[in-house]
Amino acid sequence: MNLLDLQTYYFELPLYAKVQYSENEEDKIFGLMWSEIGINAYNPTIRENTTYFIVIPKSKHFLLSIYNGRIVTDLYCSRTKEIVTVISFLDTKTKTIQKIGQHPSIAHFHIAKIKDYQKVLNPEKIKEFTRAIGLASNGVGIGSFVYLRRIFEHLLENEHQKAKLADDWNDELYVRSKVVEKIELLKNNLPSFLVENKTLYGILSVGIHSLEENECLQYFETVKIGIELILDEELEKYRKEQKILDAKKKIGIVNQQIKNKKE
Repeated sequence: MNLLDLQTYYFELPLYAKVQYSENEEDKIFGLMWSEIGINAYNPTIRENTTYFIVIPKSKHFLLSIYNGRIVTDLYCSRTKEIVTVISFLDTKTKTIQKIGQHPSIAHFHIAKIKDYQKVLNPEKIKEFTRAIGLASNGVGIGSFVYLRRIFEHLLENEHQKAKLADDWNDELYVRSKVVEKIELLKNNLPSFLVENKTLYGILSVGIHSLEENECLQYFETVKIGIELILDEELEKYRKEQKILDAKKKIGIVNQQIKNKKE
């Protein structure tokens, strides 16, 4: 994931995650502050994706090497004219940039989207997902990983309980297996994205036990997207099942009406 991408930096990257850049990427720093390209991102007010544009300041600092410190950037929604203000800190000595303030917060943008998963996540896990985003948006990377891992484990255990009902299921083998092996045992029940990306759980565990806060913050969006893709598959499955049930019900009603006419 390119952390200097406009959409990623302003609408995905949590506060205080330091982004390292090289000399040949200085033009990307300029782009972050003064790009005239529209940014496609979610607007929680209208609950849809929209286009944001950076408010270009009257005076630009063309020489990055002599500019160092706090930068305030305003973005406006092309549809609602709402303003998003982002405060960044640029350190040209260490060649790092980080967001140190944002209003509305990153959590404000993402928590609204989580409500879509209420069909496949119970209220407790929705709260945990919300906490994960809230912690990350306030610069707490390791804690956010803890909640994401709980959601991952919950999704796995849900399918485990269903698999136990099968006559040929070996629960003793499952219980003593490692998580990657458990995923393999449940591969016919789990979303394909989870099966194809078994290492996601390992990333979460390493993050909790071995990584620094800043590293977890940098990786948070990638891991969150992984969890969302798993939930997206579950949601699509749920909607298809509901559509089938609805169709069966309607077909039954039509069939009964035709029978009544014949009688």
